[in-house]
Amino acid sequence: MSGFIAGLCVAILPLLAAGFWLGRRTARPENLGGLGTPVEHATFETLHTASLAAPPLRAGLTEETARKSARRLRSLLGTDALCLTDQKDVLVWDGVGGHHRTEIMELLAGPLESGRGEAFPLSCDTPDCPVRWAMVAPLTVDDRVHGALVACAPRESAVLVRAAGEVARWVSVQLELADLDQSRTRLIEAEIKALRAQISPHFIFNSLAVIASFVRTDPERARELLLEFADFTRYSFRRHGDFTTLADELHAIDHYLALVRARFGDRLSVTLQIAPEVLPVALPFLCLQPLVENAVKHGLEGAADKCRIQITAQDAGAEALVVIEDDGAGMDPVLLRRILAGEVSPSGGIGLSNVDDRLRQVYGDDYGLVIETALGAGMKVTARLPKYQPGVHSAGRLTRE
Repeated sequence: MSGFIAGLCVAILPLLAAGFWLGRRTARPENLGGLGTPVEHATFETLHTASLAAPPLRAGLTEETARKSARRLRSLLGTDALCLTDQKDVLVWDGVGGHHRTEIMELLAGPLESGRGEAFPLSCDTPDCPVRWAMVAPLTVDDRVHGALVACAPRESAVLVRAAGEVARWVSVQLELADLDQSRTRLIEAEIKALRAQISPHFIFNSLAVIASFVRTDPERARELLLEFADFTRYSFRRHGDFTTLADELHAIDHYLALVRARFGDRLSVTLQIAPEVLPVALPFLCLQPLVENAVKHGLEGAADKCRIQITAQDAGAEALVVIEDDGAGMDPVLLRRILAGEVSPSGGIGLSNVDDRLRQVYGDDYGLVIETALGAGMKVTARLPKYQPGVHSAGRLTRE
């Protein structure tokens, strides 16, 4: 986190410096819009322009993102032309002098290898072409050069060299944030795959065995359970979207519980209290089902008596409050803390730590699971889900084909 904050500081300070330089370069006393001095006005315009250039760059360095940000980056520097490149090609050229593309790439070999900015004179046979010098600033992420920002002007300028370097550092920070976003997405996808792999083979075997037991004695019942099993596995192994709705997650839980009831009969009692207004709330995929599976495993399997599980989802203002409670064997709180910390693996591989980690990654550390338990006292798991979180959108409800 400290590295991230440091990165943001690195991003802001160059912009303030660039804004000050641009303000001195373009200061006019009129039409300031009530922002104060010309320098303050220019600084505001610079920061505003940078804020518009940032979103495309957060998707990485591609032809499309370069095209969307190049004009605003050129506006920051006030140059006749600007181009963004990767290691091999010019991704976009904004401004005059586009015929210099090939020459620019030939000159970039040294800066792309060394990672140091340079200024080069350009050769040109076009008399009225204003592009005579190129100021090159490499774009680096984690000490690896990904490309370059090239500012082109009629003459060499030490101020423009420094300004191009500062803007390139800001672009590099945006690309580093894009890399972090992609790494986070890959991590979430890997955790979902791990969670799918943790779906108990015993549950699958037992479900198929129960279905088989009804094939001759009650074929209609066997058919219904087979459809429940198909819907549950189809939901669990779907390939689109990192998020789902509370309604869809509860629907999958209902399929799962139907299969469990077929095996254990009256030994399992489940009560649901769901507020309709929280059903559209988006949440991480396969977030609640593992918690219910955990309640069944520790509350029912191996127990001689009846197990009661209560699932509630309440409207709590800006949040949905989901509670899953069982009256089973419970767990040693010390062991639970070690499981959540990743120090030991849960015996059943149900994924409490996986769910806790994903909630914290998506919503922040304040939104981890709250678990109350003790040996012989059952377990109560509470999950708080914000009704709105930027970037959290469900992929749509699955329907049976």
